[in-house]
Amino acid sequence: MRINLPDPVGFAEVFRKTIGIPFDTEVTGIATDSREVQSGDLYVAIAGERVDGHTFLKEVNDRGGNCALVNTVSKESTITQIKVDNPVTVIGKVARAWRDQFHIPVIGITGSNGKTSTKELVKHVLSAQYNVHATEGNYNTSIGLPLTLLQLSQVHTASILEMGANQLGDIAELCDIANPTHGIITNIAPAHLEGFGSIETVAETKGALFKKLNNGVSFVNAADHRVNALEVTGESISFGLTPECDFPADLHHEDDGTITLTIDTKEIPTYSVNLSFSKNVIACVAIARTLGLQWQEISEKIKSFQPPEGRCEVKNNGLFTIIDDTYNANLESTIAAIDYLQAFSGNGQRIFVFGDMFELGDSSLEQHRSVGKKCDEAELSAVLTVGQETIATDRAITNTEFHKHFDNKDDLLLSLKSIVNKGDKVLVKGSRGMQMETIVKDILTT
Repeated sequence: MRINLPDPVGFAEVFRKTIGIPFDTEVTGIATDSREVQSGDLYVAIAGERVDGHTFLKEVNDRGGNCALVNTVSKESTITQIKVDNPVTVIGKVARAWRDQFHIPVIGITGSNGKTSTKELVKHVLSAQYNVHATEGNYNTSIGLPLTLLQLSQVHTASILEMGANQLGDIAELCDIANPTHGIITNIAPAHLEGFGSIETVAETKGALFKKLNNGVSFVNAADHRVNALEVTGESISFGLTPECDFPADLHHEDDGTITLTIDTKEIPTYSVNLSFSKNVIACVAIARTLGLQWQEISEKIKSFQPPEGRCEVKNNGLFTIIDDTYNANLESTIAAIDYLQAFSGNGQRIFVFGDMFELGDSSLEQHRSVGKKCDEAELSAVLTVGQETIATDRAITNTEFHKHFDNKDDLLLSLKSIVNKGDKVLVKGSRGMQMETIVKDILTT
């Protein structure tokens, strides 16, 4: 990870006041990866489980690094070293001090899935009135979020921060750094169970966002019973496909299959057949209206929105349609993806290409079986699976006309190319580590 600092002089002053140590020369950027260090950077040496960043101080110096934040001083390196107990914790404290200079809406977004899609949609819609600062890429961790905050500048009038979690306490820690004024939990589902252990721990971890907003606003997804049951300490604004909330929504399908929402008596076309996207729109409307946007502004921005890469991104090679949903996968997002594929109008086959879902712990077998059962219910034309865990998915399928499991993606691609025809719809999904996007790139050139 690496960032450029928007205000090196201001950063140096905040760093000095927070840590009590001045820089010898100007720091213009921050890096946590020695391979990304540029001239003038502060290098944050992180002692990880597999790699210790302290072993790369010579490389950092050779690349022009200004200084390094370390917990152990190395006598073998000539780079200026600032010794602290925990470099990551220190950067978090500095980021909090930097963030506290800005009196703007700071929106924290977490959830089991849909965080990035919701963040990008909210960012796009709010840009009608705000100069929006937002998380980029995977900068949503205890090191990524501070780096994101340190890119806040005086030109920004709102900030949207994605908050990721893999274990109990992660969201509370990120809230202590970000000090959000608003927060939304997209949903709570059985994801990353290897780290959490149970869905109850997932709920406790994500729910920390609402607890930390004792002087702020929590946007509550009333349609998610686990989110709806969480404790809210500040103001609560609810939304969802239910009449019992502040932003009640209903939907109907147009002749072409796309969904139009009615939210608080206002019609909002989504221009999409994707129910998951429609749910994101409802959440976005609640946030945007609360922050002062007009209905017309919201509707126009939704019309011009393009989903981020790998998140139900529709592509076409002139022969058939590819739905690229390869960014990540858990049970809830996979079920939603199958519903999306099923909802496409027109003739042609509906083909589902599925790779392993990771980090599910002891529930992995049952969750992969559930996907197979969902494929049968959706009456898909074909299901092609790859990986170790999706063997259970293939074995659970009994009614789908064609289904087959493959040991590798090359063999799967050969089979896919042999069955796909003009007018077909092919949805590709799997966990990030499966790199299912390689299938999308290959099949698009067919």
